[in-house]
Amino acid sequence: MQHLPPSPDAPVADAPSDNWVDRYAPAFSRPYLRLSRADRPIGTWLLLLPCWWGLALAILYDQSPRWEDLWIFIGCGIGAFLMRGAGCTWNDITDRDFDAQVARTRSRPIPSGQVSVKAAVLWMIIQALLAALILFTFNWAAISLGVLSLLLVTVYPFAKRFTWWPQVFLGLAFNWGALLVWTAHTGSLNSPAVLLYAAGIAWTLFYDTIYAHQDTEDDALIGVKSTARLFGARSPEWLRRFLMVTVGLMGLAVIFSAMPNASVLALVIALGGPWAMGWHMAWQLRGMDVTDSAKMLQLFRVNRDTGMIPLVFFAAALLA
Repeated sequence: MQHLPPSPDAPVADAPSDNWVDRYAPAFSRPYLRLSRADRPIGTWLLLLPCWWGLALAILYDQSPRWEDLWIFIGCGIGAFLMRGAGCTWNDITDRDFDAQVARTRSRPIPSGQVSVKAAVLWMIIQALLAALILFTFNWAAISLGVLSLLLVTVYPFAKRFTWWPQVFLGLAFNWGALLVWTAHTGSLNSPAVLLYAAGIAWTLFYDTIYAHQDTEDDALIGVKSTARLFGARSPEWLRRFLMVTVGLMGLAVIFSAMPNASVLALVIALGGPWAMGWHMAWQLRGMDVTDSAKMLQLFRVNRDTGMIPLVFFAAALLA
């Protein structure tokens, strides 16, 4: 008997039940929006927040806010949505055989038959070209960094095949915006941006190890590597280390951003960002249960709030 592909109304297993794609998007568009993870916006936030951190600290660094920064702020939001969508589409194209073997991912559009590989490639190109239109409004140094980031996006889906640390590659890609947006504002790349980038990578290792614990049994069966499998029951110990590195490096990024021109009050307020972020990460650790997939997904999703916390402090510092 021939099996028909699922209806466009068939949701992805791990998407929130009340997501806007399943509730409001036209039926023809739903498989493509699901391919872009538009029904799971947490990834867009995790890509976007380091961009906004970079912009805030760049303004704190040179004390020179401009009207162009408003466009950088908005452009980051649109670009993060598009590039996260393009990256997820590429990830699903390369991982389609793996996804078909994992309970949580076999309902995704490609393994479930809702979208063909050819259509997915076309959709990925469309998203990337739209994102490029935004990138090309920035200065040439930022454009160069944006083009360079494509190497990381291309390599990431394959990392789980050859290293136990694919979360490092995700961190390199997802936090690149901190470098790019700092450069879009200042015109050059400076040490505080590099420190902020490194802090973001440590944060990614924290939240994506939590995320990867949902799939450890399936990943072991099919041979996919992750820090969750590598750390196993020692994950809380490793996550505490990533917490300390995140807070320490972000604190240094704040100090080096504020020291040239900002006031002491602005420095103190901005340092509250990594301090409060660290407490939020510690709260997540207290609620961890690596055997409870639903709990791990819940903790992963609250990292939008984790990343928002320093942004609030950075914005307050700019007003000080």
